[in-house]
Amino acid sequence: MAEKVSFELVSPERLLASIEADMVVVPGAEGNFGVLPRHSPFMSLVRPGVIDIHEKGEITQQIFIEGGFAEVNPEGLIVLAEAATPLDEITREQAAEVLRNAEDEHRASGDEVERARLVKIISIARIRLEAVS
Repeated sequence: MAEKVSFELVSPERLLASIEADMVVVPGAEGNFGVLPRHSPFMSLVRPGVIDIHEKGEITQQIFIEGGFAEVNPEGLIVLAEAATPLDEITREQAAEVLRNAEDEHRASGDEVERARLVKIISIARIRLEAVS
């Protein structure tokens, strides 16, 4: 049997993945990075985007994350995500609605701190919509 990389994805709500995969591609802060078995240890911030889980040369699972932190160690890859949802659980309509609502709230808000918070939500919502489109 071929070597696999151990992968765990944890969000505040739940453990989303605890699997063995051929490769996992993560949207790192400096660009996407792929993790294979026996990868060199490192740590990275994770930007909003899609984690791709590869098996037998194809993507078998995709998970949208809103950001977080990744650690590659001798045991494998661990991603601690701010929030994460399997991509197949997100519809284009839901993603568009979240974006519209955030943009509406941003336009209506007079509070500078709230507007700054909404800018981050809008940015993540745009990336989510692009991921499901």
